[in-house]
Amino acid sequence: MSGHSKWSTIKHKKAKIDAQRGKIFTKLIKEITIAARLGGGDPAANPRLRTALDTARGANMPNANIDKAIKKGTGELPGVTYEEATYEGYGPSGVAVYINVLTDNKNRVTAEIRHMFGKYGGNLGESGSVAWMFKRKGQITLEGENLNEDEIMEAAIEAGADDVQFDDDVCIIFTAPDELQIVKEALESKGYAPTSAALTRVPENTVALEGKPAETMLKLMEAIEDNDDVQNAYANFDIPDEIFERM
Repeated sequence: MSGHSKWSTIKHKKAKIDAQRGKIFTKLIKEITIAARLGGGDPAANPRLRTALDTARGANMPNANIDKAIKKGTGELPGVTYEEATYEGYGPSGVAVYINVLTDNKNRVTAEIRHMFGKYGGNLGESGSVAWMFKRKGQITLEGENLNEDEIMEAAIEAGADDVQFDDDVCIIFTAPDELQIVKEALESKGYAPTSAALTRVPENTVALEGKPAETMLKLMEAIEDNDDVQNAYANFDIPDEIFERM
């Protein structure tokens, strides 16, 4: 399985653990807040907010937290002003890394991300240095022990999905950005409830890693993902399954 889809599965499983600790709520609240600030508090008229709410509910965020985040975004409640930023760089063996951030202190998060790259043998690059390597896609995640692979594959492809991949009890479906909601609704009509549906970035090509460079790359990605200001991180590595499992 290619690195981007394998990492998508790993991130999904890690998000479940983070949700249990309440850690993922911090990231979701930021996304809901800025989505409401930029596009208004009505999810029917704000696709970004609608996607953020779907993700929050999939993570079992309480409605009170969701409502408060929306009101902070629309100005009905006082709140912190977050700034969006992207960072691009290279990890071990020239792996491209693209990072989305929502922060109230850009100087702080820039220093933190630069330190992470340096600690794990990489370097922070200039804007535009790796963005061209990643294609914008919709990503839908289904989870369950009794997923009907044939039914899901047929429903997703008929609705316009580009790719459907299964890994144990997790199914990752990739779509064109404007097909995300259509494919999601098609799956829901078949009785499936996606645990997440959001826009992502998929690498056009991958860098094969093994041994120590592979382990170091995973440590870098984990450090980046664990930063509270980082919303999403993408990389174009391809790492053997046994290294994922061991780590």
